[in-house]
Amino acid sequence: MSKTQRTREICALAPIVPVLVVDDAAQARPLAEALVAGGLPALEVTLRTPSALSAIRAMAQVPGGVVGAGTLITPEDVRAAKEAGAQFGVSPGATDALIAACEAEGLPLLPGAATASEAMRLLEQGYDMLKFFPAEASGGAPALKAIGAPLPQITFCPTGGVSPSNARDYLSLSNVACAGGSWVAPKQMVMDGDWTGIEKLAREASQLMD
Repeated sequence: MSKTQRTREICALAPIVPVLVVDDAAQARPLAEALVAGGLPALEVTLRTPSALSAIRAMAQVPGGVVGAGTLITPEDVRAAKEAGAQFGVSPGATDALIAACEAEGLPLLPGAATASEAMRLLEQGYDMLKFFPAEASGGAPALKAIGAPLPQITFCPTGGVSPSNARDYLSLSNVACAGGSWVAPKQMVMDGDWTGIEKLAREASQLMD
């Protein structure tokens, strides 16, 4: 199995991977259930809050869901995420130490790249499924299309500034498998426990490639 085969399989589950910032672990399971019910099974919980690891633990119990840990920066992050039940990892960039930790833990990694040089370096290390981050700030869909011309063997998951208004621009590119988006779980809807509303947003996002 290639270093990115499992990551590719996860990215192929749905057009959008929800990027989640969970402040209250008690909301994690119903949030995951709503997103999975709406057709978005791959979930990225960013390690940006004290509740993140507890949220991953709770979401890992949801049938049909594939929960991952985002914002992996250090080998310690990788070990903690794996122990909490994360099935994949996502990083804003990539370092040799981070890659080595993921490989040692058997955690499929979606490493970040924003330039052709970064993408080529990761390709050299056996990674051909990458996160394009920060997508909009790095030139958006036109930039990703341009990078894809000389590097057709690399597939991307653009994240950062992706929204319902521009998601199709990315998803229509031949080198894009899916996109990361936070709009499917708005902070206020999560705080209000509006799981029906979040399921509706997820369902709309799940049909973006139709």
